[in-house]
Amino acid sequence: MADILTIHGGRALRGQCHVPGDKSISHRAVMFSAIADGRSRIRGFLDGGDCRATIHVMRGLGVRVEERSSTDVVVYGVGLHGLQEPADVLDCGNSGTTIRLLTGLLAGQSFNSILNGTEQIRRRPMGRIVDPLRLMGAQILGRQGGRFAPLALGASKLKAIEYTLPVASAQVKSCLILAGMYTNGLTIIHEPGPARDHTERMLQAMGVPIQTLGRTVHSERPEEPLKPLDITVPGDISSAAFLLVAGTITPDSQLTLLDVGINPTRTGIVDALSEMGAKIRYRDEGEAAGEPIANLVVETAELRGTTFGGERIVTMIDELPILAVAATQARGRTVVRDAQELRVKETDRIATTVSELRKMGASIEATDDGFVVNGPTPLYGATVSSHDDHRLAMALTIAGLIAKGGTTINKAYVTADSFPGFEATLRALGAVVQENTESRSEGEA
Repeated sequence: MADILTIHGGRALRGQCHVPGDKSISHRAVMFSAIADGRSRIRGFLDGGDCRATIHVMRGLGVRVEERSSTDVVVYGVGLHGLQEPADVLDCGNSGTTIRLLTGLLAGQSFNSILNGTEQIRRRPMGRIVDPLRLMGAQILGRQGGRFAPLALGASKLKAIEYTLPVASAQVKSCLILAGMYTNGLTIIHEPGPARDHTERMLQAMGVPIQTLGRTVHSERPEEPLKPLDITVPGDISSAAFLLVAGTITPDSQLTLLDVGINPTRTGIVDALSEMGAKIRYRDEGEAAGEPIANLVVETAELRGTTFGGERIVTMIDELPILAVAATQARGRTVVRDAQELRVKETDRIATTVSELRKMGASIEATDDGFVVNGPTPLYGATVSSHDDHRLAMALTIAGLIAKGGTTINKAYVTADSFPGFEATLRALGAVVQENTESRSEGEA
């Protein structure tokens, strides 16, 4: 991958394309297939660094994973109790989903394991999963009392609990669902707000007794072996969001994004952009891997400032950096609040989004729990940094499409974490994107 990208604005975007497979579903498909009984096939797998970390750790647990191609993966499941004690530390890379879900899966095993990851992972809070797992009887050690990785898990017998999540979180919910499969009772999880339900959908399809009653999830040990999967992963709406904004704010543009997942717990960004005035339509709706899909058609539109907060923030938390880019071109003030979770992502996404967009001339201010953007504001080419955050790198790339002059993004290689081929996709749609290998100093135009 290129160390840096240089983007030149002024070109309309037109055409149709696929986006990479859904990141959340790819993680879960590999992990859950590993504890199924038999051979699973996963087409459309996201060939990104985070999802490859999940493949790596499952191999470390004795699971055979065959890669027929970069996006076609076969997993030979070992059953619910067939995982093996790892010979080494399990390296989760830079993937928060991998380490948090895997902690739940390993908490009730009959062997010991240690989970670690990158420096970024070691900064991300783990107490939100460690605390409830300890209530279930899990033996977990970690830095600062288990608040941060590395995490060491001892062999444990778990008990079912009833637990209310402090904040809506699909990762924490999924962690507890997986741990609940290794208890003898009914694990009851209360959600304070909406969160992704990919775990529930996929495990139900595999035969796990999971029930969702409003915002309460019931999970327990399966009586029968988990059924293997044969799925095609839908396109990731979080990746599609960057192209939806590009098609909206780039003059004279029209794009069609094919076979994108439109799970209602994930479409917050589409709803938000539509509320701002974006022209986005669903066409040819269907289903793949138990998930609703559609082709998304977007064209250039004038946007207006809007306020976003409350429960809906959870449904678009990963898309807020690109929403900030859209807001720079919206008439009036856009306010994002109740997004404290952005502070503990790959970077402090509030601070980095604000600082980098300011370099391009955006009128944007950080708040404790979000940001405020005044627009529309013309953007100007600048040298900016991804801060090793894939979503920030892509957001800045889209900002460069409408900036005057060239925009150079350092550490652009991280786009491959969730959108392999991002630069090539933009070029195929008409954008002028150049790849380079030598970083430039920030501040150069």
